[in-house]
Amino acid sequence: MHYRTSLSTLAIATIAACLQPAAAQAPAPRAAPAVATIPGMPPVADPLNLYSEIGPGKLSPAVAGALPRVYVPNRSDNSVSVIDPATLKVVDTFKVGIDPQHIVPSWDLKTLWVANNAEGRTDGSLTPIDPLTGKPGRAIAVDDPYNLYWSPDGKYAIVVAEAYKRLDFRDPQTMKLAFSIPTPDCAGINHADFSIDGRYALFTCEFNSGLTKIDLVNRKVVGTITLSPHFNRPEAMEQLEKAAARLARARNPGGHDMMGHMQPRTNGSVLVGMPQDVRASPDGKTFYVADMIADGVHLVDFDSFKQIGFIPTGVGTHGLYPSRDGKRLYVANRGSNKIRGRRHGQGSVAVIDFASGKVLTTWPVPGGGSPDMGNVSADGRYLWLSGRYDNEVYRFETSTGAVDRVKVGREPHGLTVWPQPGRYSLGHTGNLR
Repeated sequence: MHYRTSLSTLAIATIAACLQPAAAQAPAPRAAPAVATIPGMPPVADPLNLYSEIGPGKLSPAVAGALPRVYVPNRSDNSVSVIDPATLKVVDTFKVGIDPQHIVPSWDLKTLWVANNAEGRTDGSLTPIDPLTGKPGRAIAVDDPYNLYWSPDGKYAIVVAEAYKRLDFRDPQTMKLAFSIPTPDCAGINHADFSIDGRYALFTCEFNSGLTKIDLVNRKVVGTITLSPHFNRPEAMEQLEKAAARLARARNPGGHDMMGHMQPRTNGSVLVGMPQDVRASPDGKTFYVADMIADGVHLVDFDSFKQIGFIPTGVGTHGLYPSRDGKRLYVANRGSNKIRGRRHGQGSVAVIDFASGKVLTTWPVPGGGSPDMGNVSADGRYLWLSGRYDNEVYRFETSTGAVDRVKVGREPHGLTVWPQPGRYSLGHTGNLR
């Protein structure tokens, strides 16, 4: 009896062993299909991670010889402070145009441009900086360059003429105007990011709680949506959309600050938001939008162009920067905003995990501060941010959140760290891919 049982057991085991290889031969996961990009745009190396080419060590030959520096635009001083990151010392300061807002790497990575928007006046300009010497060149007059981006194929500079509710497409070298795209429903057109294939751009509408989608191929606005933490409450969104439409129709008489400080910011009991920076998820399917009034990050599905979520991150949410491995998103919470009367506060950086959409940790600025905009060092060890209302710059260690501080000029804004890894720049303070 014992012998028969053993034979039966052996037979069962043999059958199981024969079946095992079939289970092991399950089809391997399908690779993501290649991305069909617009002509002239560099190919997408990894469709699952559009940040794959900004990792440590992936420096382009175009940045060879560039001085390792942090360039800080001091808006209220009309100057740029230059920091040596090795010593944490300001090694140079030079004058630029009126109201410098952001320092923007060019598409070909050979020039850094200072966007001096003159708050919507007629004397806006772009000042070039040579990264090999760290010295400025002669400024070029342009209308209201609050921000600056580049078409993904490198053919055009995209000047964000915020006060005029339009995007000006210019020659990337001479800045001669080629054409414009009006954005009448986007009050305070501001920051942007681009679709993984380069066909579209999503721009935030700072003053009417919106996000607008631009078809770069056909040169037109696809649509504009209202963003809110109440995105899944139809009655609240109806109020917000009416308020947003009124703000979009409002005349902008004095540029960024006058529109930015408009009162009231509410419609009934619902607060109108103030979207700022925007950044794509690694797979390009979801866009994260910082909101300085909502104190968090909106999530927008790219294909449907609808809001699908909201992540609270901290007071005065402003700047967004991916980690060098494309796994985390650093969110600068300014800790203050003039709209709601919070001039100073406990500024912080929240770290979002792209995979889960959760806040992993938050790094406060010891003693308070106002972290605004900047970027990550080439090796990924540090996150550099301007301290907008504290006349200083913060260097966060990305492994611990420890903070170093450097005093600079008055009201520092969109600083850039240079050089950065990547093949080309899409603009802002270093949106490289």
